[in-house]
Amino acid sequence: MEQRLPEPVKLHEEKTKCPACNKETLEVQVYLYQVPIIGPVTMAVGRCSNCGFTFRDVRVAEQKSPQILRLKVTKPEHLNVLVVRAPSATVKIRGLSEEGDLEMKPGPVADGFITTVEGVLHRFKEIVDFLCEDPEVNREKCLQVKRALEDAIDGKRRFELIIEDPEGVSAIASHETIVEPMNIKNNTQTEKEMREDEN
Repeated sequence: MEQRLPEPVKLHEEKTKCPACNKETLEVQVYLYQVPIIGPVTMAVGRCSNCGFTFRDVRVAEQKSPQILRLKVTKPEHLNVLVVRAPSATVKIRGLSEEGDLEMKPGPVADGFITTVEGVLHRFKEIVDFLCEDPEVNREKCLQVKRALEDAIDGKRRFELIIEDPEGVSAIASHETIVEPMNIKNNTQTEKEMREDEN
């Protein structure tokens, strides 16, 4: 059954200084969502009326230890599972590229989001569409990844969704989600150990 995002409740609204232009023109609203399985989720959105700077911060209300969330997407119903990605989290798609995991890493201006597994795939596809236009990118391999993402969106490909969150405020709203501790100091080694465990 498709999971729909519930209507939010506005908790707070204020005008504050914009980090981009230093004017007191950044309008910020904070909302609370009650998400099935996950529980309360807060979203802060801001937009500067002077320079147009925007941000969006999303996180589960109850912070946990650094963790890795894993969901094996094996049937079309999994595409409707809600996903909360905090700005600090890395999102990975495993099983769609021969080159390795597809990754969406956090950056200085990374936004958080609430979407579905299908929505995550669409975000990756937008990035791949952009990369495929780069003349320095291997176009054939890029198009292979694009087709794999399209097949996954259509429910024709199995893959694994992985979220690595050092703050422990991301979530995947499924009882099939596997939660593992994240070794922040040596996360590369942790990933290697997990792959060895899978083999």
